[in-house]
Amino acid sequence: MSFPWSDLPHDDPEWFKRGALYVPSGEGPTVWAAGDVYTIKAKAAQTNGAFGFIEATVPAGGGPPPHAHPDEEETFYLLSGELEFLDGDHLFIAKAGDFIHIPRGVRHRFHNIANHAAKMIFMFTPGGTETVIADHALPAVPGHEVPPIDDDQLARFARMNELASTIALPDPS
Repeated sequence: MSFPWSDLPHDDPEWFKRGALYVPSGEGPTVWAAGDVYTIKAKAAQTNGAFGFIEATVPAGGGPPPHAHPDEEETFYLLSGELEFLDGDHLFIAKAGDFIHIPRGVRHRFHNIANHAAKMIFMFTPGGTETVIADHALPAVPGHEVPPIDDDQLARFARMNELASTIALPDPS
């Protein structure tokens, strides 16, 4: 059996160049934002602008207020726990193994209504917002819990929204 690529030159240096982005477990800038712990695994500058990738721990009561991203899409995959998601005017509960994709311009938020932390990964496409989060959120202190949201964190959050062109929106009543 002959494969179509068997005729390619196997000693061509093009096939041996390196270019993978490798971020080991537990590594990457870690910050406190919107009451959550975010570890930025990939920034737009590391993915040719294609996406930004974040690992998140959302403690009980955590999650950002409703917002919309006019310039990027946001995609979530829950690893453990449950989160209440807002999609426009619709609320639903996402569980471990669920996938959620939010198109640009759609009001959304997630909120941990359980009494235990949820873990998820999420990404922005194209990337950029994750870099704003990494650069402007409060750096996490290893071994400490996420502090309650105070005036400093609210100011940081407002600045991040401004820099990322994120639109803050009301929560449904």
